[in-house]
Amino acid sequence: MINRTSCSCAILLLLLFVNRAEAHPHVWVTFHSEVLYAADGSMTDVRHAWTFDEMFSAYALQGISHAKKGQYTREELASLAQTNVDSLKEYDYFTYARADGKKLKFAGSVDYWLEYKNAALTLHFTLPLKAPASAKAVQIEIYDPSIFVDFEFAKDKPVSLSGAPHCLLTYDLPHQPTAAEQARLSQLDAVPLDPSSTYGEIFANKILVKCP
Repeated sequence: MINRTSCSCAILLLLLFVNRAEAHPHVWVTFHSEVLYAADGSMTDVRHAWTFDEMFSAYALQGISHAKKGQYTREELASLAQTNVDSLKEYDYFTYARADGKKLKFAGSVDYWLEYKNAALTLHFTLPLKAPASAKAVQIEIYDPSIFVDFEFAKDKPVSLSGAPHCLLTYDLPHQPTAAEQARLSQLDAVPLDPSSTYGEIFANKILVKCP
């Protein structure tokens, strides 16, 4: 989506989130998402697996104790996983959902853990809704409003549906930036977006579920 120029900043470490407004997005996440439904046909959760770019992964692993060189267990990464989800809470986990047009609220992150494979970190976590939602149409958007992070659907089975066999699942890729949008993106290092900006919404990854 966004040209991958310099990658000198990182996300999800609490210290770096404090300085968020001073940095243009330089972290890239490739993700899978699963939408979970209960037996009664109500949506209950969104389950994510976010794989970070190798540069961020290497940065995040600095100072993490591990028994085997080049390998990290889930237990060794537990404190980093905790820091990540605690930091993400302030930013709504970059996940926004609506049911029949009504905004849904998530209760927080559960079942979170980090995996290290092929020189990249993957953060697994589940976002339960505060209340199950029964709706004919659900739309879930994954994006960073201030474009600190670039999110991209995984190419292999990017989304899935669990527990709703009669519903139709589709997804929409973000549009490619126009020349004007690309020019603005290239200027964000020098002129960052206001912290309250929602400019990144125009580059949202969209998951759509339609039920009878």
